[in-house]
Amino acid sequence: MPDNIVKVDGLKAGGIFTVECFDSSGKLKWRDTAENLVVNAGLNHLLDVVFHGVSQISPWHMGLVGASPTYAATDTLSSHSGWTEFNSYTGNRQEFNEGAASSQQISNSGNAASFAITGSGTVAGAFICSVNTGTSGILFCEASFSQGAKSVSSGDTVNVTYTLSAADDGA
Repeated sequence: MPDNIVKVDGLKAGGIFTVECFDSSGKLKWRDTAENLVVNAGLNHLLDVVFHGVSQISPWHMGLVGASPTYAATDTLSSHSGWTEFNSYTGNRQEFNEGAASSQQISNSGNAASFAITGSGTVAGAFICSVNTGTSGILFCEASFSQGAKSVSSGDTVNVTYTLSAADDGA
């Protein structure tokens, strides 16, 4: 390494969605996980809140992604040409109701977001954003299921938890 370059340790942050789908009788239909991509807008917001004094957002909201998503770091809530939102469920996007950070993690594992499905379709991932409807907010992250797209039917319930971890990159 040249003398004028200083090697510094870095920060890595990432999250995992855990998604379970139950049929109308409460029987587990499928379970999957999805490792997220924290998009540029999400990273910028994180840095702005921690270091630049920008107001934090509370609450954040979780949404579901339809079939065959393709993600990019440049995706925003208003512009994400590689995927569409799945919205055949009751109400709006569900609140990400997280507990306090502990051991460099924050999660809603004690209060999963629950989506009451109102129509048949395909769900292939999840995302977190700053608004419960529309496209005017901040997209924080997006993720595809590790085992591919899944079918849902009217009467199903899809429960979503998200755990965000931060750590030194070990460099």
